[in-house]
Amino acid sequence: MRDFWQWMFSPSRRGPMLIAPALIMLFVMNIFPLMWSFGLSFFHYKASSIRPPTFAGLYYYEKVLTDPVVWERMQTTALIVAMSVLLQLVIGFALAMMFEKKFPLRREILMLVLTPMMLSFVAVGVFFKLFYEPTFGLLSQAYSYFSGEPLTLLATQWGAIWGIVIADAWMWSPFVMLLVLAGLVSVPDYLYEAAEVDRASKWKRFITVTFPYVRGLLLLALLFRTIETFKIFDVVYLITNGGPGTSTETIAVYVYRVAFQFFKTSQSSALSYILLFIVIVLTNLYLYFVKKRGEEG
Repeated sequence: MRDFWQWMFSPSRRGPMLIAPALIMLFVMNIFPLMWSFGLSFFHYKASSIRPPTFAGLYYYEKVLTDPVVWERMQTTALIVAMSVLLQLVIGFALAMMFEKKFPLRREILMLVLTPMMLSFVAVGVFFKLFYEPTFGLLSQAYSYFSGEPLTLLATQWGAIWGIVIADAWMWSPFVMLLVLAGLVSVPDYLYEAAEVDRASKWKRFITVTFPYVRGLLLLALLFRTIETFKIFDVVYLITNGGPGTSTETIAVYVYRVAFQFFKTSQSSALSYILLFIVIVLTNLYLYFVKKRGEEG
């Protein structure tokens, strides 16, 4: 027995033994659940039933891909993603341009701007739910002060969509700002000085000097925020719960309902892996464009 422990903890095996607990935890908490859920997508199985799983093949993948409800939720998600990410890029870029310059209380204001990104999704969702409340919400109170009537923003489809987009952009525009700001501060001063010598206009300096340094970071922000917004769940569930009706029900909210309200475990697993495939495609498209831009450069 002593020889066994000496063999296990010999210097040549000390490194693998030290990382073994982390690898075991990774397998138990991440890899095994992924493999288990992927396997369930090929079987007839419901978490609320005691019946043993029976093989179904690609039945649930075919069912998901031909389900008009899924495509409707995809369209809703794509609309929210496009509006939210575009707004985040515009606001984040504008904030980065503002904080690039030094001014009084710059550090203190910057910390306040970064605060939304540090909050939990639940806190942001509850905050905006109360903010949009038609009876005592601040937005409704301000609107009724001028119009005399309360504002029920979440009662209409477009109002609810804009409510979600504003909440998501408020939380994550600082993230875009940080990425762009990192690119702006890395621009060498001598490039601006050369542009001034050539009497280039502000717009010309922006196009030829500033934007090339932040273009790659903007693409990175676009990728990160597109993927994260595509999976948006907490903010939608807390603010609108998919309403009015199902007009703001994103694909992530729909997966939750299928899995934990309708207990269609196999169908929700198949849909989840289709979403994972979409995320992988988006990531590879980004890497392709980055590689192509590098080859052109």
